[in-house]
Amino acid sequence: MFNSKKATEEIFEAPAEALEKTIEEIEKEEKKIINKKPFKLAEEYFNTLGPGLTTGAADDDPSGIATYSQTGAQYGFQLLWLSLFTFPLMAIVQEMCARIGIVTGQGLASNIRRSYSRKILQFITILLFCANTLNIAADLGAMSAGTRLLLPHFSFEFFVILFAVVSLSLQIFTTYARYAKILKYLTLALFSYVFTAFAVNMDWGAAFTHTIIPSLTFSKDQIFLLCAILGTTISPYLFFWQTSQEVEEKILKGESTISERQNDVTPKELKDMRTDVWSGMFFSNLIMFFIVAACAATLNAHGITNIATASDAALAIRPFGGEFTYFFFALGIIGTGLLAVPILAGSTAYAISESFGWKQGLYYKLKQARAFYGVIIVSMAIGIIANLIHLDPIKMLIYSAVANGLVAPVILFFITKISSDEHVMGDKKNNSVIKFFGWFITGIMTIAGIAAIASMFF
Repeated sequence: MFNSKKATEEIFEAPAEALEKTIEEIEKEEKKIINKKPFKLAEEYFNTLGPGLTTGAADDDPSGIATYSQTGAQYGFQLLWLSLFTFPLMAIVQEMCARIGIVTGQGLASNIRRSYSRKILQFITILLFCANTLNIAADLGAMSAGTRLLLPHFSFEFFVILFAVVSLSLQIFTTYARYAKILKYLTLALFSYVFTAFAVNMDWGAAFTHTIIPSLTFSKDQIFLLCAILGTTISPYLFFWQTSQEVEEKILKGESTISERQNDVTPKELKDMRTDVWSGMFFSNLIMFFIVAACAATLNAHGITNIATASDAALAIRPFGGEFTYFFFALGIIGTGLLAVPILAGSTAYAISESFGWKQGLYYKLKQARAFYGVIIVSMAIGIIANLIHLDPIKMLIYSAVANGLVAPVILFFITKISSDEHVMGDKKNNSVIKFFGWFITGIMTIAGIAAIASMFF
């Protein structure tokens, strides 16, 4: 950093020749400062990002990657418009969740428990536990399979246990401040899919055209895939995680009581939250766009239309995209899994602990919140066992989708009601536009849930 006092002393003490040299140095320093301004702005923007960024990135978990890969493989560029369509829907829902956490100083389940039937809340949190645990199992399996693409000499079971232990260790033995930073930097793993898309032979004109102009054939398979995309982008575990992380961020700032968190809501805090949430959801949908486009340009273009898992997509894309594409696609599976698995387990722990009134929060140590961490440990243990006994990952995802289809509309109803309630939110409640879209999204997810479940039986 330039020291003006020292520079001034040198100016007065130096002869004429030294004076000219000092002026040149000052001009150089000024140029450096000017050149650093864009980097400074970028740094300030990155520091604003937090729960919204990690929540959005976690939405692109290995299970989501498999869904997007199948979309591109089966229908090419046709459904790329969904990456644009779901962006504002996701952002509005997550902003409502974040605002609930910031204004009330409590998690989503705590707010539901305070105003509505505990039995309903406990029922939906049990369904959430089932859905998230199955998703954890599928993601652990996908991460293990993805790692074996790069390190084939180790066993599938070894990597399943390794990733579960790493995720548990980060949540239990790392401070929340450090853990939040780790999650934030893990979001960079998603850029591997950007590199993948630019490495293949892409018809960008067709890709952008299908992104802007919607197209749908209304076939049974396409409607089911549409419901799956909505289910994986607007997922219940994201609601609970977003709200609770906003609370954790306030606790990190020293606001340890609910009253302190409720009385210290500034316009800047809400503005930063919106920047964070909308940036995170944009990033999530941007990665969705690149995954679908990459698979459309390679797999669909060469007649490969059936992808069951994310690792299948990596293997299938290899002959057409080369080793570079193969490497980054596999690397993305591992990175997104390391981000998403602890968030899945953590959201379950928040929801169940708040539902039953247990002490909860990642800022607590294990001995201070045994029940909270116990839920995380049990979720991971079931995920490990499901892979060790080789349960079908596709069936796990189907059952998870059914549970999410039942849970999402109910939780969205509560989110919209609470965030629109003046008694709870005060002047921070939903405006008429956000309220309208809240109910609109609830309706869409209700129809999608019913359609997804019905398509499995008819």
